[in-house]
Amino acid sequence: MRLRLWPPVWKKVRGKALVGGLAALLLAGCQTTPSTLPVAEPRPEAACTWPLGDQEPRALLRAAVDALEAEGFLIRHTDLALGLVSAERTRILPGYGDRHDRWDRGGMFGGIGIGGGRGGVSSGVMIGFGGVGSLTRDATQLERVSLLAGDGEVRVSRDIQVIDWRGELAESRSASSADFCQRLRDAIEAGGRP
Repeated sequence: MRLRLWPPVWKKVRGKALVGGLAALLLAGCQTTPSTLPVAEPRPEAACTWPLGDQEPRALLRAAVDALEAEGFLIRHTDLALGLVSAERTRILPGYGDRHDRWDRGGMFGGIGIGGGRGGVSSGVMIGFGGVGSLTRDATQLERVSLLAGDGEVRVSRDIQVIDWRGELAESRSASSADFCQRLRDAIEAGGRP
């Protein structure tokens, strides 16, 4: 006895495969490459680029490492062949927690609560320093600086990221300001002393 289910099933599968294949071809055209590469916004200030002058790149990089370390940065990478120094520093941002998170509403030194539920009334006082509140739920600011000395010029770029207590990125921005770059340049020209 021959099974007669096979031809009708094949017709159904073949029709769905045809529609699925056409949909895949149509959607494949939506994937394109970007016309331009990402650019830092806002652009670094003009003070973040200056001529190298007659200073040797190796001496400039040494002075840059000293200046960045004096400002509290941790040197992450140096490459003398490229003329590159990369550094970062972190700091805790007290009170930067999520304003909509109920756990962050308590004060640092305690709080007072009055409430009720299920027909009862309750009150209480919490006294303490931190605890589950602001000390463990503060955000961290990560500041990264890269200095590149080559092709007759020095370029500095700096960005700041704020990471919340959950490890999620809360804020990210380019921070190559004229004030920071001028202070760094002055410290480098002073031999790495701020």
